[in-house]
Amino acid sequence: MARFSLFRSFRHRNYRLYFGGQLVSLTGTWMQATAQQWLVAKRLHGSPLDIGLVVSAATLPVFLFGVFGGALADRFPKRKLLVAAQTLAMLQAAGLCLLTALGHIQIWQVLCFAACLGCVNAVEMPTRHAFVVEMVGKEDLHNAIALNSSLFHLGRVLGPAVAGELVHLVGEAWCFGLNSLSFLAVIVGLLAMRMESVRFASREASLREHLKEGVGYAWRTPLIRTILLLIAVSSLCGAAPLVLLPVFAREVFHVGAQGYGYLVTASGVGSLAGAVFMGSRAKPSGIKRIVLWGCVGLGIALVCFAQAPFYWTAAALLIPVGFSFMVVMPGSNTMIQMAAPDEMRGRIMAVYSALFMGMNALGPLIAGSLAKWWGAPAAVTIMGLCCLVGAFWPARAVSRYSET
Repeated sequence: MARFSLFRSFRHRNYRLYFGGQLVSLTGTWMQATAQQWLVAKRLHGSPLDIGLVVSAATLPVFLFGVFGGALADRFPKRKLLVAAQTLAMLQAAGLCLLTALGHIQIWQVLCFAACLGCVNAVEMPTRHAFVVEMVGKEDLHNAIALNSSLFHLGRVLGPAVAGELVHLVGEAWCFGLNSLSFLAVIVGLLAMRMESVRFASREASLREHLKEGVGYAWRTPLIRTILLLIAVSSLCGAAPLVLLPVFAREVFHVGAQGYGYLVTASGVGSLAGAVFMGSRAKPSGIKRIVLWGCVGLGIALVCFAQAPFYWTAAALLIPVGFSFMVVMPGSNTMIQMAAPDEMRGRIMAVYSALFMGMNALGPLIAGSLAKWWGAPAAVTIMGLCCLVGAFWPARAVSRYSET
């Protein structure tokens, strides 16, 4: 029964096509991200600032323009938008591959390619989130969201491992080229789906009016507003330990690169366990309580990790950190989508995506600044306490509403 609950979304043909394509594509995406950082750092002799700029160029457009992508998702068929976005991303990877293979690639070109991909993601991310319910319905929505989180982390494990071998053997261009080909799996899967007619927002209103309507609805609806605040707090503080793990490995526990790898692995194990736990639930009822306890657990686990006296104790405590974060994010995603009207889901998920990406970009900056002033343990302790205190009011507000 547990196995059936975990994979219940697979009974939907469209989701099976989506899952298979995304598994291939996400592996390719992480291959490109890993090879791209290596390309900038080693082959192009870029500074840490250059690496940070490339990452920011790929994420900032989602924060700035994601709401526009959500408005498009509400006005046009989501499958067609996803096919167009995947095609543009495929061309972006192919261009990066070509310039790298020819030896003409420069840092400013990598920045331009990253920014182009970020603009594509500004449309693709909210559209993809809002498209899930059209594949599985609201009954299996919570399961599909949890499986998507598992899929993301599986690609995060496979992609860098494959990229490391390929860069060592044949160079970065092969990673970019294979990533370009991987988008075909998603495009073919999307085109093979059989979709039912869905309700779209009226196109009589302007895009600006649709944006104002969507953001206004999210802010005026108490449940959605408080869940978004909970996401902001968890995203801002939950990113702290990951960006500072190299500092803990090098300066706190003195374990070197191998020890750092075990810390990352421990966090990944916790995240995967959290995704499996959320996906194995037969019904969406009870998610509210799980998310609230997950946010509390995240703050407590961060504080305990920061104060751990021994290396293996700290590594073990990263498992509940990853678990709690993965419980909060898919659970919050599910609650928002269950509360969002169908004709406005794209815009509301765009606010979710923009807030998530923005806080994930701001969190490491704050954590790094605090660590520079007071050290890594103090920085993570402060952010863990902020997670507890900052989530108190949203948590109380969410608890007043009935189960999703």
